[in-house]
Amino acid sequence: MDVIAVDDPTDEQIRQWHAVLLAVHGDDPAGDAPEPEHTAARLLGAEQGSRQRFWAAVEDGEMVAVAALRLPGEPGADRPGEIDIRVRPDRRREGLGTRLLSEAAGGLRADRRSSVLAQVTAGTPAIPFLESHGFRCVLTLSGLLLHLDDVPAERVAALVAAGPAGYELVRWQGVVPDEYAAALARAKHAMADMSAYEGVPWDADRVREMAEMVNKRGDALYTVAAVQGTVVAGFTEIVVPALGPERAAQYDTAVVPEHRGRRLGIWVKAAMLEWLRHERPEVREIETDNSGDNVHMLAVNEELGFRHQRESREYQASAADLPA
Repeated sequence: MDVIAVDDPTDEQIRQWHAVLLAVHGDDPAGDAPEPEHTAARLLGAEQGSRQRFWAAVEDGEMVAVAALRLPGEPGADRPGEIDIRVRPDRRREGLGTRLLSEAAGGLRADRRSSVLAQVTAGTPAIPFLESHGFRCVLTLSGLLLHLDDVPAERVAALVAAGPAGYELVRWQGVVPDEYAAALARAKHAMADMSAYEGVPWDADRVREMAEMVNKRGDALYTVAAVQGTVVAGFTEIVVPALGPERAAQYDTAVVPEHRGRRLGIWVKAAMLEWLRHERPEVREIETDNSGDNVHMLAVNEELGFRHQRESREYQASAADLPA
């Protein structure tokens, strides 16, 4: 058994990598099956503002396990790496995941990172694997899905019309306008469920970097905000992927503490649904992940019609605790 770095993947290596992902999905069919185009895009191009490393365990010329390490920012940045390890179900408990984790840990340390994150589906073999290697659960996420056909247009219009006095709705596609960049960064600090372990403050430059990263990979970022002057009191973001635009992804939604209790969250989300219906009618579904303890946002999403699909968890480990 060899473990190789996949630095410049060939078409054959991309095919084999995708075959591993399909085998894992067949054993744990949460969500949609991976598409070959998505796998190729992931392996061939890092998102703007990040770098990637890939490794594979190979036997008799075929990949049986793979690992991807995402490194946001520059080397030494005070941001955790992100790791994803997949092992074919028929090859588990042979130490392949541990060998790949060791390779990725070396890449993590070489990039001068202090920690790494992993997101996995609850109830899968990934949970005991991570916990046995020093990872601890830092966040539980409830995966929700909204079918837009289940939300009558007149109900959406009524929610938008019922917006609170003293605020106005603004929207933009792509990078935030300069007059709202710093205010949007301040609003993102309201997402306390992430700040506890992400360790990186939001500022205007990071807000722009995130939008540019989405644009570079060909996807479209849409933002609706509730503002008072140039103060962003609440906002929501949706990304429509270039591949498979029928299902959009909810990105961040937040209402800053001093503006809560005025239904700003459901207001901006309803305005987003109305905008998408006119701007991107091909979007039929929206998926999102909510922190399990964010009961307010869960209630907002359930009122709109989102329904529970799965539970996932974010795990974090210190680079120093990972196998050498």
